[in-house]
Amino acid sequence: MDKKLSGLLMLFVLVFGLFVGFVAFNKQISTFTRAKEELVPSSDTSLIFAWPLTAKADGNEKININVFVRNVNNLPLEGKVVSLKTNLGSLETVSATTDKSGKATFNLTSNSTGVADITAIVDNQTQLKQTVSIKFE
Repeated sequence: MDKKLSGLLMLFVLVFGLFVGFVAFNKQISTFTRAKEELVPSSDTSLIFAWPLTAKADGNEKININVFVRNVNNLPLEGKVVSLKTNLGSLETVSATTDKSGKATFNLTSNSTGVADITAIVDNQTQLKQTVSIKFE
């Protein structure tokens, strides 16, 4: 064979090998190059609960607030920092880290009467769509 034909044959084998590699490993390569969606908190599937919803405004009665951080597949996310904001009362801790079940726990008290609106923010980025209101009498 002459040099041109052997060069073209080598080029064809190389391009064919790259094509087969791309087709065969396309899905595996894309999983390495994409961001992990499993670790991104979802404002739609994450939850916030409080109990009781009515309390005395004496500064002693505590309201237990639980935030459950979930991803888009509704799976719990561990190690996420949750911060709460309220317009009334005081929180024992403003931020907490989620456990294995995706739960962060807070306590709220108030010396003033009124309605406290609670919002939660995960990792200083994602604000939960769900909020909770607590009435202090």
